[in-house]
Amino acid sequence: MARTPSNMLPLGTTAPKFELMDTITDTMVSLDTAKGEKGTVIMFICNHCPFVVHVNPEISQLGLEYQKKGIRFVAISSNDIENYPQDSPDLMKVKAKEEHYSFPYLYDETQEVATAYDAACTPDFYLFDDALKLVYRGQLDDSRPGNGLPVTGKDLRNAMDALLEGKQIDELQKPSIGCNIKWKIQN
Repeated sequence: MARTPSNMLPLGTTAPKFELMDTITDTMVSLDTAKGEKGTVIMFICNHCPFVVHVNPEISQLGLEYQKKGIRFVAISSNDIENYPQDSPDLMKVKAKEEHYSFPYLYDETQEVATAYDAACTPDFYLFDDALKLVYRGQLDDSRPGNGLPVTGKDLRNAMDALLEGKQIDELQKPSIGCNIKWKIQN
């Protein structure tokens, strides 16, 4: 199990635009149609990564809680499905249903969106404000598979609460740790 950290995109970065297929609804979803009234969480995940499997119940819970408060969630999988068929769009749809995702689960076949976000690992979390400026990036919390710490979503939750309350978000942010994104081999 590789332990790859986030690249930590600079705070204040404008969210790169995208338009990708939602594997749940089989419709195209763009950043403009997916963004939240008060904020937007973009997360890079996949089906098979043990780090994502570890936090899936919490990201489902956070989606349910915070979408009611005006923060929309979007999950994106950018993995190479030729070498990692368990991350294929058909299986993404199955995983989304199993995990009760209340948000789109998009497939980034070209990996252009992951590149635009400088995503490095799964899970990788980004929180943008209502103007789509990056205010948080990094870990969900300190829990990792096997470290015995409970999954609470504390770090992302604190950032979302501060955003909703109009408070300053702590700029000392820890990178997420997870499996590396499975990049296609470039010829």
